Amino acid sequence: MTRALFLVFLLAFTGHAHARTLDADIAKITLPIATLEGVHVQLDWPANAPEGKLRLQTTRLQSPSLGIDARHLAWTCPLRRIDAHGWGCEGELRAGKQVFRLGIAFEEAGLSGALKQGRGTMAVQRGTATPDLTRIDLTRVPIAWAQSLLSKSWASARLQGGTLDGRIDVAAPSKGPLRIAGQLQAAKVKLETTDATIAADNLGGTFDFDYRIDDAPRPSLLTLDGTLRGGEVLAGGTYIALPTSPVRLSITGEQREGAGWSLPSIAWTDGDTLTVRGRAAFTDDGTLRLLDVQIHSGDLAPVRDRYLSGPLGTAGLSDLKLAGALDAQVNIEGDALQSFSVVPHDVDIEDGEAHRFAFIDLDGDLRYSRTTPVQSTLTWREGSLYELPFAQARLSMRSGDGAITLTDAVPVPFLGGTLRFENMTLRPASGEQGADAVFGLGVEHLELGKLATTFGWPAFRGELTGRLPRAHYANERLDFEGGLSLAIFDGRVDVSSLSMERPFGVAPTLAADLAIEDLDLLALTEVFDFGSISGRLDGRIDALRLVDWTVTAFDADLHTDPTHGTRQRISQRAVQSISSVGDSSIVSSLQGQLIGLFDDFGYKRIGIGCQLANEVCRMRGIGSAGDGFTIVQGAGIPRLTVVGIHDNVDWPTLVERLGAVAGGEVTPEVR
Repeated sequence: MTRALFLVFLLAFTGHAHARTLDADIAKITLPIATLEGVHVQLDWPANAPEGKLRLQTTRLQSPSLGIDARHLAWTCPLRRIDAHGWGCEGELRAGKQVFRLGIAFEEAGLSGALKQGRGTMAVQRGTATPDLTRIDLTRVPIAWAQSLLSKSWASARLQGGTLDGRIDVAAPSKGPLRIAGQLQAAKVKLETTDATIAADNLGGTFDFDYRIDDAPRPSLLTLDGTLRGGEVLAGGTYIALPTSPVRLSITGEQREGAGWSLPSIAWTDGDTLTVRGRAAFTDDGTLRLLDVQIHSGDLAPVRDRYLSGPLGTAGLSDLKLAGALDAQVNIEGDALQSFSVVPHDVDIEDGEAHRFAFIDLDGDLRYSRTTPVQSTLTWREGSLYELPFAQARLSMRSGDGAITLTDAVPVPFLGGTLRFENMTLRPASGEQGADAVFGLGVEHLELGKLATTFGWPAFRGELTGRLPRAHYANERLDFEGGLSLAIFDGRVDVSSLSMERPFGVAPTLAADLAIEDLDLLALTEVFDFGSISGRLDGRIDALRLVDWTVTAFDADLHTDPTHGTRQRISQRAVQSISSVGDSSIVSSLQGQLIGLFDDFGYKRIGIGCQLANEVCRMRGIGSAGDGFTIVQGAGIPRLTVVGIHDNVDWPTLVERLGAVAGGEVTPEVR
């Protein structure tokens, strides 16, 4: 701030250069662009001495046009004759706690001066023939010296580091706007707004600018044309990492008193990576009120790291890979999205290391309009969901009422069956309203065996079929109405109350209720290498919750169903597996010495339950057994009963034991 104040001070001193008072107090000095108050001048010049000592103080210096308001400036220097018509003085200038070196020369040709601090120098010249024009040359000047000028157009911005080189011309005619123009080279610029919503670091570049500050009702005008090289910018949730290659920036703007900036022309050119052309406008508090831009990318691969890492990271997609080319248009007025279009050209989108999804060869267009009806069609050649491939599809859509709607159902071949998307309506985020989507989903004959093979699960057999008539996505939550049915192990598992939070974001969460009916226990236990149990299984798993695909809560009750007349037998290995998992003991009421002679045993009922919360599974069975609970109730001779001992079991330990059983690490042991 004090550097710009110094410029105003030079103009003031020039106006009074011919004063011969040795000690003077001046209440107020008014200049075209500045006012000085409380000025005190003292000159001590001994008789016959070649120089005198000049002291100048001012209590306040103001320049509303430049946004300057400085207090308590003090300058002391030896005053000397330069020639018959000139004077020169160079000495220490104090502005608050800061100390500078200030030198001024008054000559017939005009005024010149230099302000120095460390390695930074600001040199000023003003010719007698052009008294309204002042030229400023900057050499390694700390960018903080430009804070006053920046605050005039951006009040909340604070310059915190960096240097400037270049030339500035300040024209201050008695009639007409104040004009500040020139070329600057910036290096290692660091900036942050007072509310921390915008920050920049290590920015560098060269800019030509022309800023005209006028009085109402005429607007102040700005043109800026330059090149950025390197640095980082954070604006809200958007993070930009600029390349070392040149990025061209061009802006024209205007601002009226009491109103925000209007930018009728914006141009951003980052090689073939990103080109933006358009216009924007802001309210006086910096809120966006208009944005109308056209976007082109001939090479999407660098776009993620340079421009999208912020929002993608928030969405849990920091490893997203992009390829291909893209054209787009966005129009926002007030707080509402008016229209957009996205036109991909052979675009590939892949979810990096996580492999959660991929779309290959996206083509066509996606168009949205708040008012005017528009049609669009989007296609892809192939894709995958958690590395499970799906085939090509074509989406025909219309818009015009603030939403994008499918005009036809979209079948997508998947897992040997079909996913069918129906009645989809998407409302993009607009203003404070987040994105909202509603659709129906049909699932037809998906092969569970292919799913099991992909994820390395045991060799399940069966199909997944069902219909979710309405799915609703809003606020990063996906809720399904209706249910799905898995035809598996000659029985059925019905899924209801299905919902997901952050399906592709950080720590995705899934919740559901499962109803199990008539599963063939023999087929089920053979798949898991559990030993063999014949019979049928019914039950429920309610309030199932997975966080980041790890089970964190459920309330399960599983039991055999004796109504089918199926032969109910359990092998020694299955007994041992149950015992090793659940801290159980084997109790034989008859002929215990003969149990080891039998390969399997008859049973009347099997039942086990678990309520999981906070990594503790509260166990239960089909009935109490003293201090324990019965898991297997035997039948026939020899009679065998399996009793659970501990009703509270550590869930990670239980999972480890289940893994050991499934991996064949449990060997039969009969007591």
